[in-house]
Amino acid sequence: MKIVIIDGQGGKIGQIMIEKLKQRLPGHELLAIGTNCTATSAMLRAGADFGATGENPIIYNSKDADIIIGPLGIVVANSFLGEITPKMAVAIGESKAQKFLIPINKCNNRIVGMMDLSFSEYVDLAISEVQSYLNRKSI
Repeated sequence: MKIVIIDGQGGKIGQIMIEKLKQRLPGHELLAIGTNCTATSAMLRAGADFGATGENPIIYNSKDADIIIGPLGIVVANSFLGEITPKMAVAIGESKAQKFLIPINKCNNRIVGMMDLSFSEYVDLAISEVQSYLNRKSI
């Protein structure tokens, strides 16, 4: 199972995701892809098994990923203050991977009907969804 975590800017979301995924889903290899070196470094420090940076790794690894995890902005062109290129957003959006997007109301994107939860609670919900998905796939 190829699990790809994508993040940008400081990589804090990806870092927290990887720390919690390592705790709750041990044994799964995690590939961290940052839109910049800072984000990739943060995710590698959190325990990602592999890391890469930039547009081409996102496009290349989205093709055969089984799961892609990241903030909502990874599928919105020019989000993260322009770090998500249109090609990145298209590659992620067209990927056959199951996508788990964390709803963060920033970058002019609002999720209507979103629960009023903390970021940590959203991360926990996302990981629970990943666990449920993996359990269904193994049955």
